[in-house]
Amino acid sequence: MEREERRALIERLAELSQRLEKFNLAEYIDLLNNPRRYLMVNLLGGLFRGFGIALGMTLLGALILWFLQRLVRLNLPLIGDFIADLVRIVLTYL
Repeated sequence: MEREERRALIERLAELSQRLEKFNLAEYIDLLNNPRRYLMVNLLGGLFRGFGIALGMTLLGALILWFLQRLVRLNLPLIGDFIADLVRIVLTYL
């Protein structure tokens, strides 16, 4: 009975070891032990995330304005005037 328990324990330890390797726990601990590198990684990650959000919102806004301008050209009775005013306001503040 004791042999089976040892074998089960060894298998569980091997499984735990594989899971820890999969999560890169050692690299994460090394990163936490080096504060300068930790700050640099987070700073660069934040900068790139912010740049990506700004770029994405700019492209999305340009696409929406282009779509609204196309709707104005269709001369829809009620919607066309509203969209034309909206596009005119946005273009004056750009």
